[in-house]
Amino acid sequence: MSLEARLAIAPIAWTNDDLPELGGATPLETCLAEMKLAGFAGTELGGKFPRAAGALRTVLAKHGLALASGWYSGTLLDGDLETEKRQIAAQLALFKAMGAPVIVYGETSRTVQSRRGAPLATRPRLTPEQFKPYGEKLTALARHCRSAGVDLTFHHHMGTAVETEEDVDRLMAATGEDVGLLFDTGHITFAGGDALGMARRHAKRINHVHTKDIRREVLKGLDFARTSFLDAVLAGVFTVPGDGMIDFGAVAGLLRDIGYQGWIVVEAEQDPAKAEPLKYARIGRRALTEALTAAGYRIRA
Repeated sequence: MSLEARLAIAPIAWTNDDLPELGGATPLETCLAEMKLAGFAGTELGGKFPRAAGALRTVLAKHGLALASGWYSGTLLDGDLETEKRQIAAQLALFKAMGAPVIVYGETSRTVQSRRGAPLATRPRLTPEQFKPYGEKLTALARHCRSAGVDLTFHHHMGTAVETEEDVDRLMAATGEDVGLLFDTGHITFAGGDALGMARRHAKRINHVHTKDIRREVLKGLDFARTSFLDAVLAGVFTVPGDGMIDFGAVAGLLRDIGYQGWIVVEAEQDPAKAEPLKYARIGRRALTEALTAAGYRIRA
């Protein structure tokens, strides 16, 4: 059976919402035009995008792009379910109207991912016992999202309470099938995990994929006791597929083996003054296309 994938890219390569000094003055039109020039079919949502469905549909249609997904800053760890439902409602409605299949849930309670002065080692950590009540709330939210027409995909992320391979295993054990998993090659590798092993174990839960590469020498030089996540980004720890240490041929083969079909997103935050966005977008798309095609995928326009 032939598998199908669609390729998207996140605007963070052009303009970083957490680090405005990285492309903060770059217009949205430039981001979208260059995404299309690089050959991508879709984009994730970013801070400069319109939040009204009509306006967003118009600007994306102008560039022939679809909305693949987008980040949502969740606070369920320290908050309550009903408040979270109210907070996510507008984005859910927008994504349903736009036909985006998933909403990317990132747990931001006590996160250090956006705090320049907080070293990676100071991230929040959960005990095994704390995963159960958190997982119950997350499962209920995922069911709510699904009933609204958009699936939830959970983003394991550096600097958050769910960062490591062990964290992901515990989260998946504590949640129901309604909670999807975003497989992010770069974040799990950064966290010291076995990306392919983690993905195999949780294959049935993977409903979205982020592909970012890691610069090995930058990663080796980081001191988690001193370096913040944003400092690591500025140092260039992330790059696009084909420009780092991750074997994307193996990643593509794994996605084929587990039968994944859907959006595969290049999401590699870099300093656009050092890594020219259109150039690196083309590098990433070429590397992904070659790997996926060799694995037997058909790339859908």
